[in-house]
Amino acid sequence: MNHIDVRVQVVRSGAVVPRYMSDCAAGMDLHAALDAPVRVKPGQRMLIPTGLAFAIPEGYEGQIRPRSGLALRHGISLVNSPGTIDADYRGEVGVILINHGEDTLTLQPGDRIAQMVLSKVVQGRLRQVDFLDETRRGSGGFGHTGWRDEEEIDHE
Repeated sequence: MNHIDVRVQVVRSGAVVPRYMSDCAAGMDLHAALDAPVRVKPGQRMLIPTGLAFAIPEGYEGQIRPRSGLALRHGISLVNSPGTIDADYRGEVGVILINHGEDTLTLQPGDRIAQMVLSKVVQGRLRQVDFLDETRRGSGGFGHTGWRDEEEIDHE
């Protein structure tokens, strides 16, 4: 397993420094740094503070992703999933939750609300051209990546 050093600063009372919950875990849980419980109603989105700031090394990002348990049990997801913490950002990380469920969710201080995965970043060098090379797909948009030729489709 590869490791990189990431500095973390507690910037709010009640913050929980994340950790990996198993040896092979890809993500570390982020916790709600709340002074009191908050209610997230169905259809509502809310910025939840983590109480943490990170110094992610250059060449990496922190990807903020939903927790599968909250998604399955309560319909909770992230509005901007995955969210990105850039290597040069030093402010407090907040998580924008949305309640897609039917019931109000009450978050308690310290509840696990999301996970952060560290990922390498590659920046592209854009080069403007007059034409792009042709491909079989061409400019087919949404839903066109699952197409097959008529000869390949089984018409049983």
